[in-house]
Amino acid sequence: MGNIVLQLDMGTIMKMRDYYNENLAEKLPQGSVFSAKTGSCTVTAYKSGKVLFQGNSCENEAGKWGTAAAAKPRVAKSASSAGNLPAGFSQMSVIGSDEVGTGDYFGPITVVAAYVKKEDIPLLQELGVRDSKDLNDEKIIEIAKVIKNIVPFSLMTLRNDKYNQVQSAGWSQGKMKAVLHNQAIVNVLEKIAPAKPEAILIDQFVQSSTYFQHLKGQKAIARENVYFSTKAEGVHLSVAAASILARYAFIQYIDKLSVAAGFTIPKGAGKHVDEAAAKLILKKGQETLPTFVKMHFANTDKALQIVKKKRS
Repeated sequence: MGNIVLQLDMGTIMKMRDYYNENLAEKLPQGSVFSAKTGSCTVTAYKSGKVLFQGNSCENEAGKWGTAAAAKPRVAKSASSAGNLPAGFSQMSVIGSDEVGTGDYFGPITVVAAYVKKEDIPLLQELGVRDSKDLNDEKIIEIAKVIKNIVPFSLMTLRNDKYNQVQSAGWSQGKMKAVLHNQAIVNVLEKIAPAKPEAILIDQFVQSSTYFQHLKGQKAIARENVYFSTKAEGVHLSVAAASILARYAFIQYIDKLSVAAGFTIPKGAGKHVDEAAAKLILKKGQETLPTFVKMHFANTDKALQIVKKKRS
């Protein structure tokens, strides 16, 4: 039985949890975020960021998410599902979509769909467009301010109050993201009409069948020439552009929350976030939390424990 270990960021791990939603195990190993059994591979993600793939198909499964950090000297296969895409896909005119904020305790989920025409690809490359995870905030802001005037795009922002409302009603993050991605894509299709993209590429966070299941009941659903790929930012620049614009919108929103809070709101979901949430509760009251944070995250209980200690 083979083993592959990847070191991934928490945002990617949250995407993975949604992707394997139908295969999640009820009993979790100590220190893990999730464990799932799919085919002949068991996937276990840990809070440290390490993700362990065990089984006969571990190389194929790990290849969907990144490059092996340990276990076997052989490099994992390409993270994209490019084999399922039309030949020359990277040079086509494509609408790409991506999201930011799913793994952050503070702030919304921001989803962007962006249309990159084939003739604009060299310009975007020259501007440094690539996966937003490889860029610092300053560079993201610099690039986003330029490309927002070049590529037609649509931004969907799921504010914390609305997020908490639909989450309490039983929506998973996967359903939230599916609805947001679809609406952003539909908006871009309307913007560029009568022109049509050669394809639509969604940065994959669930299996395609689950994605469309989540969209049942939506008024308009983009279905024509829709493709899914993990690590899609490296497959087509439209997803990379969407990633940058979504991160830019998230940064701007966090800045607004910082003004409202009266101190700098941190990103992520670590201990520093627990402290910030506790500070917010002490300063503004617990009733303000739902407009700042994703309430179901474990950070809420940790922040309340910190407040209790400080008040005792």
